[in-house]
Amino acid sequence: MSATTDVTDSTANTAQAVAGDTRRGLRLGRFRELSLIPAIFVLTVIGFIVSPAFLTADNLIGVAQQSTELSLLVLATALILISGRMDLSLESTIGVAPVIAVWLVLPAHGGRFDGLGLLPEWTAVPLCLLVGVVIGAVNGFLILKLRLNGFIVTLGMLTMLRGLQVALSQGQSIVALPSSFTYLGRASWLGAPAAIWICAVLFALGGSALAWLRHGRALYAIGGNTEAARTAGIEVDRIVWAVLVLGSLLAAFAGVLYSGHYGSISATQGSGWIFQVFAATVIGGVSLNGGKGSVFGALTGVLTLQLVVNVMTLAGVPPLWNQFLNGAIIIVALVISRFASGEKQE
Repeated sequence: MSATTDVTDSTANTAQAVAGDTRRGLRLGRFRELSLIPAIFVLTVIGFIVSPAFLTADNLIGVAQQSTELSLLVLATALILISGRMDLSLESTIGVAPVIAVWLVLPAHGGRFDGLGLLPEWTAVPLCLLVGVVIGAVNGFLILKLRLNGFIVTLGMLTMLRGLQVALSQGQSIVALPSSFTYLGRASWLGAPAAIWICAVLFALGGSALAWLRHGRALYAIGGNTEAARTAGIEVDRIVWAVLVLGSLLAAFAGVLYSGHYGSISATQGSGWIFQVFAATVIGGVSLNGGKGSVFGALTGVLTLQLVVNVMTLAGVPPLWNQFLNGAIIIVALVISRFASGEKQE
């Protein structure tokens, strides 16, 4: 009887500890998510000094439009990192999912790219999203059921999917896209691109889920201490698997917006994006160790990077410096976060 009581008390104490860690993670997230606001303000002032065109509606809407696809990958990465996992294959999903979708719906016409024409063209978007779900589900199976290393699994998936994308597209851009596939990337709602409104809604839903839903709050507990979360009764594998699927779904949807915006699917679409994604996510306050961060902070990270690029463009700085700057921003953000938070590094 005493042993049973001890186990019960231990479980209760663990649950209380996990709940406390989750609340502390949420409070810390509220602090971190505002940390880039001063930087965005400074960039705005610098941009106006560099060029009065910076604060025009056309330029600001252009910056927001260019941020939409990247922001969806950042949203996906933020949710996955908060749960203590990592998915590198998101970079390839944004390209391979649209390619597979149009390959299945476009008919053969004797050109360099011939589709199978198996399904109606209106199914292109649902097919693209379905491909994203399948990729996330496979990643989840390999990581959670076979207990393979998540970094290696998603790195291998990134490479495999990139090869599939190039093979199916024959190494060229696909320009004959179904009209249903280009609508969201080109449409305007209430005077602004539809993609901006969609991303705003998705980020609002993501932030609300983390703050108010039980499974959303559980991500912080899982990322902070997986075993303690499991002991507290949280269904760790099921929730993490769902997050991996959701992340790939968001990446596939980002592929729809990107392809529609530019009216084509490049054979290298998404290549190298993972560096920008992690740059934006890290400077937005999401911890690589899991359990900390917020989607609003991740969004400010995206806006910061895009504003830096926009200011550099208006100032006449060659775009070849963008990658160097993204890496420098990550390092500086990590240093500032280390000393500002006082966390001990392992």
